[in-house]
Amino acid sequence: MKIFHSILLVLIGTLLFMGCEQSNDTDSGTLRVLLTDAPGNYDAVFIDIREVRIHKSSNADDGDSGWITINTQPMIVDLLELTNGKYEIMGEVDLEPGRYTQLRLILGDQNEVVIDGTGHTLSTPSAQQSGLKLNLNVDIEGGEMYTLLLDFDASRSIVKAGQSGRFNLKPVINTARLEYSGAVSGTVAPADALPWVYAIAGADTIRGTRAAENGEFLLIGLISGTYQIAINPSAGDYPDKNIPDVAVNAPETTDLGTLNLNN
Repeated sequence: MKIFHSILLVLIGTLLFMGCEQSNDTDSGTLRVLLTDAPGNYDAVFIDIREVRIHKSSNADDGDSGWITINTQPMIVDLLELTNGKYEIMGEVDLEPGRYTQLRLILGDQNEVVIDGTGHTLSTPSAQQSGLKLNLNVDIEGGEMYTLLLDFDASRSIVKAGQSGRFNLKPVINTARLEYSGAVSGTVAPADALPWVYAIAGADTIRGTRAAENGEFLLIGLISGTYQIAINPSAGDYPDKNIPDVAVNAPETTDLGTLNLNN
C-alpha cells in the first residue's frame, strides 16, 4: 500500500511537471510595433494609418482568415516628427508562439506632403485596396517581448508624378528588432549646418536622420557591425564629413562625441 501511495505521488508530480512545461511552451508572446522615420526634405509628411495586421503566412491574401490586428485605433502621423530616435507606438498585441512572415499597413486617404507651406495629396492606390505588404521573419516566443521597428523612409517614399504637380506615395520601409539593435549618437558642430546624418554599410544607406537644432543626432535600429557615418550639411558653407569604421555592438549606443565640421 505504501509502495502504491509512493508511485501515485511520483505520477502526480510528473503530470504536474509536464503540465507546467506545456504551459510554459504555449504562453503567448507580445509584439509591439513602432514607427520611426528616415526624413525627407519636406515641411511635413502626414501618413494616414488605418490598420496594422500580421499573419503567419507570407502568401495570405487580404480576405483570408488568420489575420491579427495590432493597432487599437487609426492614426495620422507626421513622419518628420519621428527623427533622432523618436518613434510612434502603433500598437501591441499578444500572439501565440511561432513565426510570422507578413505585416500589412492599411492606409487611408488623408496622406499629404507639405512643401514650402503648400500641402499636396499623396496618391496611394495599392495601399488603399489591400494594404502595404511587408515580408518579415518575426519569431514570437512565449513570455517574451518582440519590438518591431518600422523605419519609413520619407525621402524615397514620395515620388513626383511627372510635371503634373501630383505626388505618389510608394512606401519604402526597413525593419529591425529593437531589442537586438544598437545605435550611434553624437553632436555636429556648428549646429547651424543643419546636417543630415547617415549610417552606411558597404554601398547601402541603412539609417538616416537630420540633426536637431543643437546639432545632436541619434541613429537607432542598427544591427551589430561596422558603419561609415556620413554627415552632409544642408546650410552654410560647410564641408561633408565621413567617419569610417564606426563599430556598433547591439544593444549598446556608440557615442561619437562632438564632430566638428571645421576640422
